[in-house]
Amino acid sequence: MKKLFFAAAAVLAFGVTNAQEVKFGAKAGLNLSTLTGDDDTSMKVGFQVGGFAEIGISDKFAIQPELLYSAQGTKYDGAGDPSLNLDYLNIPVMAKYYVTEGFSLEAGPQIGFLLSAKAKSDGGDVDFKDYVNSTDFGLNVGAGYDVTENINLGLRYGFGLSDVNKEGDDSIKNSNFAFAVAYKF
Repeated sequence: MKKLFFAAAAVLAFGVTNAQEVKFGAKAGLNLSTLTGDDDTSMKVGFQVGGFAEIGISDKFAIQPELLYSAQGTKYDGAGDPSLNLDYLNIPVMAKYYVTEGFSLEAGPQIGFLLSAKAKSDGGDVDFKDYVNSTDFGLNVGAGYDVTENINLGLRYGFGLSDVNKEGDDSIKNSNFAFAVAYKF
């Protein structure tokens, strides 16, 4: 794992030193999330907010590391409208390929650090952090469109690779659709 991390850091450092252009920005968006492998669940509406750096490697290719606060989780079917609220600090590193001017496809890994986990129902909130793994690994795929030089609209799907469930035999993973608006400075 250390070798993989250092190799990725070396590639990123090489890319930054040869970068044509670096743009910083802020983004915010809507999340539609659930947990796969868990029965009787439905999408939960949340949000994400954070910042990014788009590092241009060539006219067609860029690397975009991000730092995002993301409200995720799931809703359960049943009385009392129960839900599980999972708040993460997500760090995706996206490889962006500009298919045409302004339109890009992107893919990349993500690591998420659990900030809070609460089971919620009519009876109130219960801290659920002891039952959820503190680190989440996933992959993202998506597309973006530069409406103007500074404004970007993006659609992304993130699927979890690691088990959210700390206890038990069930394999439960994050699943998240994100619709975001970004502003490049």
